[in-house]
Amino acid sequence: MLAACGGSDSGSREGTTSGKDAKKILPAYMASNVVAPDIPAKNGSAMGFTGKLDLAALKTSVPKALGKGGKVTVMSPFWGSPPKADNAYYRGMNSLIGVDVVWQNQDGNTYDQKLGAVLASSDVPDVVVVPGWNMTGRIPSAIISKFADLGPYLSGDAVKEYPNLAAIPTDAWQRSIFGGRLLGLPQPSPYVTGIVPLYRKDIFDKQGYTVPRSADEFMALAKEITDAKAKRWACLDMKWTAWQMFGVFSGSEKPLGWNLVDGKLVNRVETDEYLEALEWTRKLFAAGVVHPDAKLGKTAPDPGPKFAAGEFLIYANNISQWWGRTAEQATQNPEFKVWGMDVFAHDGGDPHLWAEQPAGIFAFVNKKASESVIRDVLAVANVTAAPYGTKEYMMTNYGVEGTHYTVKDGVPVKTDKGNNEVSNAYVMVASPAATIAHPDFPAVAKAQVEWQQRAGSFTRKSSFYGMQITEPARYTNLSDGFEQLEDDITRGRKKISDMQQAVSDWKSKGGDKLRDWYRKLLDDNGTAAS
Repeated sequence: MLAACGGSDSGSREGTTSGKDAKKILPAYMASNVVAPDIPAKNGSAMGFTGKLDLAALKTSVPKALGKGGKVTVMSPFWGSPPKADNAYYRGMNSLIGVDVVWQNQDGNTYDQKLGAVLASSDVPDVVVVPGWNMTGRIPSAIISKFADLGPYLSGDAVKEYPNLAAIPTDAWQRSIFGGRLLGLPQPSPYVTGIVPLYRKDIFDKQGYTVPRSADEFMALAKEITDAKAKRWACLDMKWTAWQMFGVFSGSEKPLGWNLVDGKLVNRVETDEYLEALEWTRKLFAAGVVHPDAKLGKTAPDPGPKFAAGEFLIYANNISQWWGRTAEQATQNPEFKVWGMDVFAHDGGDPHLWAEQPAGIFAFVNKKASESVIRDVLAVANVTAAPYGTKEYMMTNYGVEGTHYTVKDGVPVKTDKGNNEVSNAYVMVASPAATIAHPDFPAVAKAQVEWQQRAGSFTRKSSFYGMQITEPARYTNLSDGFEQLEDDITRGRKKISDMQQAVSDWKSKGGDKLRDWYRKLLDDNGTAAS
């Protein structure tokens, strides 16, 4: 089986696995037929459910508990205050699965530090959850050396013992291959960009504003909206939307920043589109149409309250905020309506969007775990990967009816106990294919999926899409200064020429050698993009 390419800095295998070698490792795909979505997935979108919830009609996707009663410890990031260890949610889930899962919740904000310390020690829990954004420094090499190969249990038809895992899309499993072995249990995600230009549709409708379809139209509208004396600005920092408008390769993960163009491997920072997107964003700031909070960069406060107050009308953020902002304003501000703009090309034509990775969070099993522990972990994952509309999904995501949630008019509502206990836990082990369902706001769920499907029709996969790549450690910090420099340029503190100089330095300090390394990877393995 393919190991990787190039020499290793850390004794671990660098590189990736794709093509023929991956096919031997990947689980067979077997679509779930337990529940049919109202809107099937298309063009890389999530699937959508737009109906009310009928608890009496919930299907069963795990007829009998597969767990054998063993104990499994799980270390996972947690945001907020973790619940008590022996709570009703944990008891209910463990009873359903047939496994005694013991949670070692760690602060999600400092998780990378804890992860590094634990993986460097000899005391590794049975299961460790690693989000993609924590896979920096030495973490990828630790993953390869510390965790068990799940291939013997899941590759090919073996996965059919766990039908909900068999229904996870193949692209997500492809991302779970590290150093030539199937190591991770994935949380699948849509490959369509998750960043949406969100806007106040209620105010747009009232004022007669037209949703822009080009960079020039956006600027003109921004100037029309802005009235600093009245404490109204057009937008926040629109850099993420600028990347989309100008067709810049994805910056969400280092491998996605590379793409084969006319036979040459090119990085996003070397492209004209990258500089043009920065320049357009700089002009927005210079025109005074950006809310003053955005000038603070990462230290800016939560945009929710000022967006609700109408201090700015447009901001780019994760698609989940479409529902989140709607839900938080529904009772106190019934006129409030947030919607998503379709992404447009800067010149008014069709956009050129780039695919994101199809899985972003993974659970790994300790290399020293016995077969019975591994089987118990897979029993956990087979429940947590149950599709929407099943009893297992409701239990995983909402807890025990009557204790953690109630259902009113077909809408599940968490109780205080539910909000406290049913959070950041079992969903971290594995998830079903990407799903959007908001029984409380079905129109938002429908609009989110349809937005993804339209964006997906203009989305292409770059050369390293879907591949789990471990760069040599010597290049780990090569791109460290770019994000700060982008923000300095857009806010007028630095010039475009400073970025051109930074790119030149990047090339000479290792960028060109890294290009050669990626090129060899591509020549040896081919691409996973289709």
